[in-house]
Amino acid sequence: MVEVEPGVHVFAQDLGPKDAPAVVLVPGFGMTHEAWDRQVGVLTDAGHRIVAIDQRGHGRSDKPLTGYDVARLSDDLLVVLDALAVETCALVGWSFGGQVCFRTAAAAPDRVERLVLVGSNAVRASRSDAFPFGAPAEPTIAAMVELELRDRFAARRTTIRSGFGTEPSPAVVDWMTNQSLQMPSWASVACYHSMLGTDLVADIPAVKQPVLQVIGADDPVHSAKGAHWLSERLADTRLAVIPDCGHYPMFEAPAALDQHLLDFLA
Repeated sequence: MVEVEPGVHVFAQDLGPKDAPAVVLVPGFGMTHEAWDRQVGVLTDAGHRIVAIDQRGHGRSDKPLTGYDVARLSDDLLVVLDALAVETCALVGWSFGGQVCFRTAAAAPDRVERLVLVGSNAVRASRSDAFPFGAPAEPTIAAMVELELRDRFAARRTTIRSGFGTEPSPAVVDWMTNQSLQMPSWASVACYHSMLGTDLVADIPAVKQPVLQVIGADDPVHSAKGAHWLSERLADTRLAVIPDCGHYPMFEAPAALDQHLLDFLA
């Protein structure tokens, strides 16, 4: 547990040799470090040090009433890196975690050697004049918050199921829903606003590190079209589109995700 600001602690799982190249894994909305279980094993076997965090409001981390904007979550991440003496790293962000990691790469380029975006268009999770992909922010936020406050159990399960490209295993949906329900309603509402209301398009020129984008061809949350749009604007990027995969490559196409990560991080 790392204190990221007075009275607020973030959980970090730190495995592998401390002098090995560090890879930092940041999960998506409602998910925890446990979502990376397979990748932790694969990457530590390949000789990496792996730090997997629970963002504030998630999993084992504290769940304060405030501090869920992307800039604050990025600051949390940098405080964790300082506390664990991780001077530089490859940063891997999934979905909402991809937005936080993109912000971190832009704001602290000396700390992030490489960036991996999994199931994330990073700069936006909603439509704008500049980014014509996804649904418009305001009505989407209003609908998701209304569902959350009316029946958060059903809302979380429905949202998770809708992200798969093909019919998911009930066991996986159950597990993901249980992970998500560790996040209280006040944190989820705040993160809905952050996730759907944040615009990082202006940060694109600042991200000069090598970037790997891994996106499911059938991702209904962050579209492959949006990933192509971002790829055309980044300084140094490779785009991997996984066929027959939705928003969850670590569960829907784990072997493909593993190989893309290993190739990029080698």
